[in-house]
Amino acid sequence: DANGKSRGHGFVHYETEEAAKQAIERVNNMQIGERQVQVQSFLVRNDRAAVTEYTNIYAKNLPADFDSEKLEAMFGAFGTVTSSCILEDKHGRKFCFVNYDKTESAKKAVEELNGKDTRTDEQKQEKKEGEEEEKPEDYLMYVSRAQTKAERVREFREKNAAADSGAPKRAQGVNLYVKNLDEATDD
Repeated sequence: DANGKSRGHGFVHYETEEAAKQAIERVNNMQIGERQVQVQSFLVRNDRAAVTEYTNIYAKNLPADFDSEKLEAMFGAFGTVTSSCILEDKHGRKFCFVNYDKTESAKKAVEELNGKDTRTDEQKQEKKEGEEEEKPEDYLMYVSRAQTKAERVREFREKNAAADSGAPKRAQGVNLYVKNLDEATDD
């Protein structure tokens, strides 16, 4: 880092693929100091395997009356909940994080609860006059693996890049070099 403290990993660039393979063969799993070193070929983020083992999930679009008892009843049906918290954003919308003891429990909860309509029958029947009809993303639960901010940003950029790929590109600025101008010429 900026203070010279090791982060526990590094990158080495080799001129040839053969030299890199030889370094992997010689150094991988070697004991250096008190640690066993692992050496592998660098993979670009997009080429790395997706995260498949997780226990922490995120849920949003929860009912206004959602509390810890309802959380335990809803999410506890899929396995042992080791920890959880219910939070509200600045608009008063509730969301939660739920951590399970096993990956299978978390995956089952995501599979079963994502897209679930949590409205009561009364709420479904009730339509307020003069207001637009609710969009499904306003009342259907969203449940997925809890992601880091970096993962969310990358996913957002990839999604928007795909949407923008069909749009015509605006000129990204074109610089021209003009020579042999009169000395009296200005802006």
